Amino acid sequence: MKIAVYGGTGMVGSAIVSEAVSRGHDVTVITRHEATVEGASTRIGDLANTSDYLEVAKSNDAVVISIPPSRTGEDHTATLDTHKDIIESRPAGLTFVVGGAGSLEVDGVRLHETEGFPEMFKTEAQTMSTVLDMYRQSTGFEWTMVSPAPMIGPGERTGKFTVGTDSPVGDSISTQDFAIAVVDELENPAHRNSRFAVAN
Repeated sequence: MKIAVYGGTGMVGSAIVSEAVSRGHDVTVITRHEATVEGASTRIGDLANTSDYLEVAKSNDAVVISIPPSRTGEDHTATLDTHKDIIESRPAGLTFVVGGAGSLEVDGVRLHETEGFPEMFKTEAQTMSTVLDMYRQSTGFEWTMVSPAPMIGPGERTGKFTVGTDSPVGDSISTQDFAIAVVDELENPAHRNSRFAVAN
């Protein structure tokens, strides 16, 4: 497959790139700054440039978006507008969004709305919940979103994980196993036009 990854130098994105490269896929990392990524091509680009995104989508089977909203306290309107523009443009191929755990639900209540949800992550979780709703209301193109377990970070590549849909299926996952789940989904689609969850 030809796979483009926005945010491919970040913690989660780089794991996805590494996993896809290891399986022999043709991977392009889209970055705003010059970078060298082993086994992958690189291209300068900004997710907010919708016309550029559409060109990337035309030349790849799937585009992975692994870029969270700003964590510096900035307004998240730019993130919402970016996804809105992508959705309204109905890009070719698959748009694959790495979402957050805050939009997962327990008894119909999203995690970010539950008591005890970390305040420092609440705004980001609310934003990505809205992004998920936007994709769910869309038509005319293919998309998938994946939500990790509440705790995600570098760890062991075990190849053992649980896949669910809209509810948490575990408390944590390594970025390596998360990447396996992402590339598995790209290779063998099981959640087109929907969200799925993954955890160790």
